[in-house]
Formats: sequence, structure tokens, C-alpha cells
Amino acid sequence: MLRMVPLPRFAGEERASRLERGNVPMIIPCDDALAALRQRGVASLPPTGIVLGSGLGSLADEAENTISVPYEDIPGFPVPTVSGHAGRLVVGEIEGRRVALFQGRGHYYERGDARAMAVALASFKRLGGEALFLTNAAGGLREEWRPPALVAITDHINYAGANPLIGLASDERFVPLVDAYDPPLRDRLRRAASEAGIDLQEGVYMWFSGPSFETPAEIRAAKLLGADLVGMSTVPEVILARLLGLKCLAVSVVTNFGAGLKGGNPSHEETKELALAGSANFKRLVRAFLTHHA
Repeated sequence: MLRMVPLPRFAGEERASRLERGNVPMIIPCDDALAALRQRGVASLPPTGIVLGSGLGSLADEAENTISVPYEDIPGFPVPTVSGHAGRLVVGEIEGRRVALFQGRGHYYERGDARAMAVALASFKRLGGEALFLTNAAGGLREEWRPPALVAITDHINYAGANPLIGLASDERFVPLVDAYDPPLRDRLRRAASEAGIDLQEGVYMWFSGPSFETPAEIRAAKLLGADLVGMSTVPEVILARLLGLKCLAVSVVTNFGAGLKGGNPSHEETKELALAGSANFKRLVRAFLTHHA
């Protein structure tokens, strides 16, 4: 029998309509998380945070001068139930830049909760975060993008229909999403890719709820609707980040062709394997971005 998990409530919903934009982070309760982080020596966070998707977590292992805190030790942080997501917050230096590395994420399909990353992102904002670099493994709908191509996300389509702001009793829930993927950050990422000799594509990402992969018919529909990528993450985090006033940048590693395209029949093992194959260029791209453009 399926067990429905009730959505957590935003703090202060009865008075949220009186909050100004500058107080939006207070809508998402994270004081317990902040206290736990301070106890582990994390009193502040750098302005740049990176969410590491399936098979991409090894970047956190390369950071220097780190403080590492398991998600399970931070109240409200999601404890991942899917392989390829370690579930740690790692604060350290890459290319001499201090960054906050979220080594794994919570997905909607794990607990039916689109707010899975709400406390983590609110904590990042409260402790000094300004820009969020999101990464994921995705299915590609463009036959010329051979896995493991790198694609910067320019926009998204919320095919899943869920939204992490449902239930927020405030006009702040009407978050504008034009340029949700920050154009100046995307420009800087393109320059970093060019300087590093990395072929970086751009495209529209369509969010499916998962955990089952898409059908060939859904892939055909996605192409008709203008999608270039399909995946099971990222979109709820972007919506939450924009509520919090965080700027967003996102990159997909194409780990497979969409179902029915060029023989595409995706699996989680293929996703992890191809994400690992693409991780070298991905890490070069991140390092180039942090060195010259973060």
C-alpha cells in the first residue's frame, strides 16, 4: 500500500502575507538546521553553492580545507535514498574559491515532497548564499548531443505539475520565473567553457516526477513541447531558490538518449555510469567557472 507523506508546512503561514521580500527566508523554518551547522563549525557559508547530481558528487571529494556535515545530522535536510547521492554538505575550497557543495539532493519521487530541498536552500541563503549552481544527469532529446554531453539549462517545463510553493499562504508564492536561469551567470559559464575548450550546449529541461523513466510517447510529447532534456530533479530547487532570492545556474550531463530515440532505453545504472564518464569535463567546467567567473 502506498503511504502518502504529508507536506511540511511553511513557518508562519498565518502571518506570511505580512512578510516583505527581504524576510522571505524566514518563511522556511531552518533555525534547527542553522544551530546544528554552527555546532559543527559552519557559522557562515560562501556566496556560491553547488548541488551535485547523480554521479557528480566526486567534485566534493576534491575540495580542500573542508568541513563536512552529513545531511542526517542537520534537521530538515533530506537524507537521500538513491544511490549516487552521498548526502553531505561539504564546505571547502576549489581553485582557491570557498564553495558550499551539496553532495546529493532529495528528489520529489523519494517521498512525494517537492519541498525536499527547502530547508537546505533556506539555510544556504540565511548563512550568506547568493548563487546556486545546480547539476543533474539528464536524458537528451537532441540526437546530435551524444552522451555525456554538457548542456546549460536556459529554461524549464514543469511536466510533473508539483510545486514546492503550494500551501504557502502569502503572495510571495507567486514567484516570477522569467530568467530563472540567470542570464549573466550563463554568459559567464559560456566564457568559462570556451576558455577551457569544453563544448557546452544550451537547452530547455523538462521535469518528470519519476522514479520510473519516461515512455517513448512521453519523449515524443516532450520534443513537441520544446524540451531538449528530461530529468527528475532541479526544477523544484530552482523555484525555491527564486523564492529565496538566489540566482540560479544549472548544467545537465546527458547520460542517455530519451526512450525510443536512437535505441534509448534508460536505466539508473546507465545514468550513473555515463555521469561518471562525463564528470571529468564537468569538473573542468566548474573549475574554470570558479577560477575566472564566479
